[in-house]
Order: sequence, then C-alpha cells, then structure tokens
Amino acid sequence: MRNKFLDGRSARDIDAQVAKILRGLGNPKPPLNLDAVRELLRLDRQYFSSQDDGVLREFVSRAVIAGKQVALRPMLVIDTIRKWDLKALYLPDRKKILIGESQHRLKWRWSESHEVIHSVVPWHQTLMHGDTTHTLSPTCHAELQGEANYGAGRLLFFQDVFDEFAKSSPVSFKLVQDAKKYFGNTLTSCLWRMVEVLDVPALGIVSQHPHYKENDFDVANPCRYFIRSRKFEEMFASFTEQDGFDILTSYCSWGKRGPLTKREIVLTDERGEEHLFSFEPFHNGHELLTLIAYLKPSTVIVAVGNPNN
Repeated sequence: MRNKFLDGRSARDIDAQVAKILRGLGNPKPPLNLDAVRELLRLDRQYFSSQDDGVLREFVSRAVIAGKQVALRPMLVIDTIRKWDLKALYLPDRKKILIGESQHRLKWRWSESHEVIHSVVPWHQTLMHGDTTHTLSPTCHAELQGEANYGAGRLLFFQDVFDEFAKSSPVSFKLVQDAKKYFGNTLTSCLWRMVEVLDVPALGIVSQHPHYKENDFDVANPCRYFIRSRKFEEMFASFTEQDGFDILTSYCSWGKRGPLTKREIVLTDERGEEHLFSFEPFHNGHELLTLIAYLKPSTVIVAVGNPNN
C-alpha cells in the first residue's frame, strides 16, 4: 500500500475536526486518551470476533446502512465483514465503534482512531447514510479510507505537535522510537507519520525480512507499506516498491531482530542527479521497518536503486 496525500481543502477540513476534538479535551499532552475522546463524542466501543457473530448480529441487525434497515438480513453485512477481513466498523446511527479482536492489540488504537474520524467528518456521515452504489464503489471507499487514515494520524499525533517533534532533531530511526515512547503509538504509525511530515526526500518501508520471506510473500507487491514524503514523490517519481525491496535485499543483515544495519546509500533522481541517503532497517520481531532519509547531494558515481539503469 502506498500512502496518498489529500488535496489541501480536504486536509484542512479534517484538521479542523481534529483540532475541535483536541480543544474539547482541553489541549492535553500526548499520549492521546481514547477513552476521553469517546466520552467527548459520546461514542461507544465494543469488540467483535469475525468467527463468533453474536456481537455483530446483535448490533448490525439494528443498524441502518445507506438509509435501509438491515434487521431482516444482518448476515449480508456480517458476510461482507468476513469477506473483506474488516478490522473495525463504525455504525453511525448507533454511534458505536466495533473493533475486530483478530488483529493484534497494538493495532486496536489505530483502528479506533480511524473510526473516530469517520464519525466526525461531515461528508463521511452523508455517504454512510446515502447512495449504496456510490458509497461502496472502490474509488469512494479508497477516498474515505485515505481521509480517515489522515485524520487518525493527525489525531493520535496531536497535529502540529508531532510536526515540530519530527523536525526538532536529525532524522533517524531513533527519532521514530522516541516518537513511539512520547506519543504512545506503534512504531509503524510513527514511521509513517515521520516520513510524511518531513520537508526532505524520505522513504519508509514496512515489509517482510528480505532474507526470511514467508510463504505468503508476494513478489509483485513486496512491501506491505510504501510511504513517501512529498519531496521524495516529486524527485523520485519512478522509484518503485521493487526498487526499495531490492535495496533491502542488498544491504540488510541476516539478523532477525532490532537494528539490522546502518549505512549510507546513493539514489538517482528523475534528473539523473545523485543523492546520499541514510539507510536504517529495524526488525520488531514481526516485520521489517526501514527508514531511508535524505542526507546531501552525492559525488559518488555509481547509483543504487535507479530503475532506469
């Protein structure tokens, strides 16, 4: 999955909703207390298992989706949850957030914040109660999820507080780890936010270990997340996920946990100019998180990861 940047208007509108929540909480310091957020917004939360449909049947049977009561056929919604392996669900008419128990507990925090954003963005409410065909179209769904992800990141990381944090020290994976401690979020979400807020070319990759690939490894899509800063997207537009994974394969050590190496690599931009980047892969015991961050123009002749070579 590649990160996508919202247009300015949508980002500003969502930021306004996030700022309203933070003001309502009294502009607290990190980490974010999601219990307080739910109390402020009068939201309820419950956990569900996709294998045991008791909770889902109870709440979905009373739900109104796209303006239609689904009491007579709740299994249609439940089957959809199972088919698409949904991790969380927001029922707007009941102001209830349902979190799937099957995902790792560390990810519940992100899933809940994602659904909180669905609950406060006005046009999400309209679409959730509106035309079924439009709401369930792939394009509309992708837009809604991208907006909710953006808002969740801005909420969990206190908007400009994280922006200042990320730019207060030289970029490194240690700074990502420091963000995890201060903001109380996962390393993956910290890496994602760190890369997106930087004003320099930067790339974050979440993937399997290149030397210990599992049976479900997808050669065509080797990266679980492929996160680029705006500047990286602009300067290295043709740099692909496969290029990134090739670099991991070339330079990661065979270690299975913690920092795997720390070195400098050279990338060539769209103009054929070479640039020096820091390369820091870190394995958290489940997946590999890699930060590739800009250092300076390079005088090295041979480039690494140039898709045109």
